[in-house]
Amino acid sequence: MNDASLHTPGKGLNIGLWVVQALLALAFLGAASGKLLGQPEMVGLFEAIGIGQWFRYVTALVEISGALMLLVPRTRIVGAILLAGTMLGAVGTHLFVLHNAPTAPTVLLALLSFVIWGRRAELSRLLDQRRRIRRE
Repeated sequence: MNDASLHTPGKGLNIGLWVVQALLALAFLGAASGKLLGQPEMVGLFEAIGIGQWFRYVTALVEISGALMLLVPRTRIVGAILLAGTMLGAVGTHLFVLHNAPTAPTVLLALLSFVIWGRRAELSRLLDQRRRIRRE
């Protein structure tokens, strides 16, 4: 038994991870649609951030990409990491730029962290592949 197989989720955990991944995908697709459709709340939020409205579109594209990646077994760990990084940025933005509570991004980050933890065997395999490629 190798190290990665020790962290492969059991059937119950795997089902739970899929449920969380599907809910996260729906949440991020919903959030991205509001950004792309120019909902006044989203336009105002990104205006308050002060970088420009182009950042709203970039954020939406990252959220869509990550959400779709969460639903594909070969890319779900990458999608979770991409979205976790995005939520870390959102938490920082809420705390240091907007000066308000980062409740939603913190909850999403916690759920993404659960997915990353549950799929850590996939992350280990992905990192091992990268190491092998670098040595060649």
